[in-house]
Amino acid sequence: MAVTENPRVGIALRILSGFLFACMGICVKALSEHVPVGQIVFFRSAFALIPLVIFLWLRGEFPGGLATKRPFGHLLRSSLGAAAMFASFASIARLPLAEATLLSYLSPGFTSVAGVMLLSERVTVWRVGGVLVGMAGVMVLVWPEVGHGDMDEVRMWGYIFGLLMGMLTAFALIMVRNLSRTESPGAIAFYFVIASMIGGILTLPFGWVMTDAEGLFLLVLAGLLGGLAHISMTLAFRHAEASLLAPFEYLVILWPVLADLLLFKAPLSYAFISALPLVLAGAALAAMEERRRRQA
Repeated sequence: MAVTENPRVGIALRILSGFLFACMGICVKALSEHVPVGQIVFFRSAFALIPLVIFLWLRGEFPGGLATKRPFGHLLRSSLGAAAMFASFASIARLPLAEATLLSYLSPGFTSVAGVMLLSERVTVWRVGGVLVGMAGVMVLVWPEVGHGDMDEVRMWGYIFGLLMGMLTAFALIMVRNLSRTESPGAIAFYFVIASMIGGILTLPFGWVMTDAEGLFLLVLAGLLGGLAHISMTLAFRHAEASLLAPFEYLVILWPVLADLLLFKAPLSYAFISALPLVLAGAALAAMEERRRRQA
């Protein structure tokens, strides 16, 4: 299905995808106090299938487009992505939504490192600078508590899961880069959702809970929002180049900040405000390296 490039539409879709992902995060945060992470992952993945399958069918990629010659590549990528989702939701459950979202901006820097390790890409100033500046931001975020020895265990695990999510996402993205040479984006997304569903349902013996109507609504909504957000992002990159859309990645942090302030009544800490420009600058440096690589 041919699509004429339209940068304004691409920008609008990228902003929309960020908003939808943030709304999904709000659902996850609201559920996390009473619902196990594995149960949230399962519902988020299962109901994301509905908009995803409809989207692929409209593009003529379902079911024919799901055929693959690289099943083990999909298995590795999907497993990494599913593990990253578990880590992300575990971080959201333990930290303010804005802090958990900020940690996700470390993944571009980690992706640069993974590119050097796995794809033998060159070590550049942009790569090193992005990682160092981003990690400096993390130190600024956690140091007020670590330095005074008063960080509680829940927050400590929130930061650990956030860092793990960034690293797992980086390796998953490297696999996406590798798979996309021969596999369709629809197939990559579909198998990732299936793997996440399987990972989620494997946690059933560890104790799922029976939710009320509001909880069930939020579980279903998280899945639908996640699926629609992924589709919006896919369409955004079909309408505009990645280099044009890159600056709008940083608008995503606005929505979790507003959610913390208005919905969860969690004031922004001085450490978060100080860390924010450093982490975003690290992500920007890594994005500049990615832009230079694409141009080359």
